Amino acid sequence: MPVLIVAAYDEAGVPNAMNAAWGGMFTDETIGICLAEEHKTTRNILATGAFTVSVATVDQVAACDYVGIVSGDKVPDKFERAGFVAERSEFVNAPCIKQLPMTLECEMVSYDQESNHLVGRIVNISADESILTDSKIDISKLRPIAYDPINHDYIQLGAKVADAFAVGKKLF
Repeated sequence: MPVLIVAAYDEAGVPNAMNAAWGGMFTDETIGICLAEEHKTTRNILATGAFTVSVATVDQVAACDYVGIVSGDKVPDKFERAGFVAERSEFVNAPCIKQLPMTLECEMVSYDQESNHLVGRIVNISADESILTDSKIDISKLRPIAYDPINHDYIQLGAKVADAFAVGKKLF
């Protein structure tokens, strides 16, 4: 599963972030993530209506794990303790994390309290130039991680195995 770092400001403008593995693209313009309401980040999103979703990377694996195991309710400065620096999004009232080079900037569309399913409309995708090749995001430079829920491991994504929407044509 992808390792997503969800960040939001509280009503006082203090950033918080959490690690979420239960999420992904919902439609071409939306993302869906399961976030329990008791998380500080979830409450922040519900209060402000905005959030960012960054892809966790190999280079920031310790910080990304940290924001998943520490509660913002118990450690108010966990964002800073993780070594994260917030940059205010130009598009939504939410923090972009400078250390994570790819971020989806989102407006909350809905939150279902029964299922804990958050839907956000992607307003902007920001990518640091360091992860671009020919103006496109290069996964080998991004170095994203995935979560293996069976073994409780983070796995680096990487090697290309085939051309999408092409390799299956040999079976026609």
